[in-house]
Amino acid sequence: MSANVIKPIKEGKVREIYDNGDSLIMVATDRISCFDVILKNNVTKKGTVLTQMSKFWFDMTEDIIPNHMISVDVKDMPEFFQQPKFDGNSMMCKKLNMLPIECIVRGYITGSGWASYQKDGTVCGIALPDGLKESDKLPEPIYTPSTKAEIGDHDENISFEQSIDHLEKYFPGKGKDYAEKLRDYTIALYKKCADYALSRGIIIADTKFEFGLDENGNVVLGDEMLTPDSSRFWPADGYEAGHGQPSFDKQFARDWLKANEHDWELPEDITNKTIEKYLQAYELLTGKSLEK
Repeated sequence: MSANVIKPIKEGKVREIYDNGDSLIMVATDRISCFDVILKNNVTKKGTVLTQMSKFWFDMTEDIIPNHMISVDVKDMPEFFQQPKFDGNSMMCKKLNMLPIECIVRGYITGSGWASYQKDGTVCGIALPDGLKESDKLPEPIYTPSTKAEIGDHDENISFEQSIDHLEKYFPGKGKDYAEKLRDYTIALYKKCADYALSRGIIIADTKFEFGLDENGNVVLGDEMLTPDSSRFWPADGYEAGHGQPSFDKQFARDWLKANEHDWELPEDITNKTIEKYLQAYELLTGKSLEK
């Protein structure tokens, strides 16, 4: 007998979220989003890489902060999810009241940060030392939060002080406490994971985290974690500051789109190379293969 069809309660650029009573089931699709646009292509196995890589990092960082992951085994989920299309790319999660801040941390200067630094020596209002080159490692990782945008809009970079005010609007009397916790957790997670990744041959140039509150008001790590969608991964072998770096993430697809005037549809060889990079990053970091 076939399982009842369950509809997602929310669809993001890449993820679909299903209500499972006292938990949620988060499915990472094979969609790819660049420049806040969902492309016409699917990238086969991408959703599995995102889910399994998040699981890897969640397991590694439980000593720093609890996370929302309950299980990635579809046998623990309702019958509807015990289909091949959900196997490997689905995560059952605790329900959280998500905090309205994207927690971005930058360990190297690149992308929009490099563009900003070239203009006035700052990144998101934070003054940096003179003489940095593109892709240089920063003396210390910097925390550059942003607001969360709806689909189709752009996130807005804000200062740490503005993040306090922003959180205060939603959680009166708690803005400063939550802002400090988000900053401190973000930096601690980045440092531990970046050190580990470097030992496996990958530089994590920057990344973003999202956090929520559990039923007791505790800050919990949610969403995805340190995937090629949410991070810039560079090969440590051959790293050299002074120019852009090759990457294991969707920067490869972004570069093609820039060169082709944002066509929004990737050719097959570009999607194939994109998933190759995702799979390679997963294998380097975890020591396991997702190839079947």
